[in-house]
Amino acid sequence: MIYAIGTDLVELNRIKTMGIERFKSKILNDDELREYEQINHENRKLTYLAGRFAVKESLFKCFKSGDKTANYKDFSILNDSNGAPYVISKYTDDYLCHITISHTNELAIAFVVLETKV
Repeated sequence: MIYAIGTDLVELNRIKTMGIERFKSKILNDDELREYEQINHENRKLTYLAGRFAVKESLFKCFKSGDKTANYKDFSILNDSNGAPYVISKYTDDYLCHITISHTNELAIAFVVLETKV
């Protein structure tokens, strides 16, 4: 059964304006930083950051009635061997978490569905 859905849209220029290094340190946890550092193309690094930010904002929207203590680094958004994103977090342990991320040259979008485990 679906517990919650969330979506978020991010402008890539917003991240550039904030500063990629500053944004990276605010949003990514250690596991994500390891993935990020393996990326060689600068534009791909930008879309990686924007996508992770969009997923985390989407997750916050899913937990709108939660205790409000989670922060960006409490969620690891990693890629499996096929490149599909997945989440690791104590906040999602009780749910199946379905994630999709997409981007263009200007925008990144994420959509999250939390499903209760049966």
